[in-house]
Amino acid sequence: MEYRPLGRTGVSVSQLCLGAMMFGAFGNTDHDDSIKIVHRALDAGINFVDTADFYSAGESEQIVGEALAGGRRDNVVLATKGSLPFGDDPNQRGTSRRWITQAVEGSLRRLGTDWIDLYQVHRLDAAVDIDETLGVLSDLVHAGKIRMFGASTVAASEIVEAQWTAERRGRERFRTEQPPYSLLTRAIEYDVLPTCRRYGMGVLTYSPLAGGWLTGRYRKDRDITGPGSEVRRSRFAAAYDTTSPANAAKLDAADALGALADEAGLTLIQMALAFVTRHPAVTSAIVGPRTMEHLESYLAADGIELSSDVLGRIDEIVPPGHTINIADNNWNTSTSALDAASRRR
Repeated sequence: MEYRPLGRTGVSVSQLCLGAMMFGAFGNTDHDDSIKIVHRALDAGINFVDTADFYSAGESEQIVGEALAGGRRDNVVLATKGSLPFGDDPNQRGTSRRWITQAVEGSLRRLGTDWIDLYQVHRLDAAVDIDETLGVLSDLVHAGKIRMFGASTVAASEIVEAQWTAERRGRERFRTEQPPYSLLTRAIEYDVLPTCRRYGMGVLTYSPLAGGWLTGRYRKDRDITGPGSEVRRSRFAAAYDTTSPANAAKLDAADALGALADEAGLTLIQMALAFVTRHPAVTSAIVGPRTMEHLESYLAADGIELSSDVLGRIDEIVPPGHTINIADNNWNTSTSALDAASRRR
């Protein structure tokens, strides 16, 4: 397993990061099986684990905590996230000082640890001043609750604003960004990745298999139903509706990419992960297995290099900086959060 610097933090992490979203009610409800998956990942050289309080309402964090108990915690760079709704209470969400302080304490308890290596704002809250958010996160660093903090799915302009605010107000700054990135979702190549490089930020990308579109299952000549597919599509039905023009275009691209992988003697999973991890701005690609079989297919991508010819062919199918279905960018910037009518005044 290759290890890389997490931006300019001085921390080294594996190029594959174990994502824990599928542990618990969201995916694999068998705690013992999920723990075995975590242990297999660690034994394979993965030292970076990412979860969130939002995943299965904290159950994912509990499973990760159980898996790291007994002496494995010290060798793992442990990341979690907060700010998405954690309950019906309107104050159990967002990036206020009140909620982030409470959320971090809850995550520490569920993870069974005294500190979190990387705490990430799952989504920025347009209703909260960025200085308020940076202030409480800085205080948590100084208190030793978290070692560093980052954000997820933030537009380049908001990354710059946060960096400038930190400098001017004497705050700790975002050290990482966690954006979506895949063969089908390449918009961050345009400005997010260059911005992260400019500020020395680590980048851990999520959904490198585009939510399953790049597993090899989504081919025009194959039945896309099967174990796990009904769970995924029932939760995110619109994302898998092939009658949608954008998704139909994704199916065309996934089919062409699958054919290219076959020609290169690779699985589509291997090609997809190798593509993401080879970008010079990317530190780690988050892989989120639900089963041991899934994990093994991801580990098989370790060490794969793509030729310039294959990379050129990929660019012909999905041009650099282009996302086929713009909804897959998942951006929710302060501007887009405003009422549409107010933007026209």
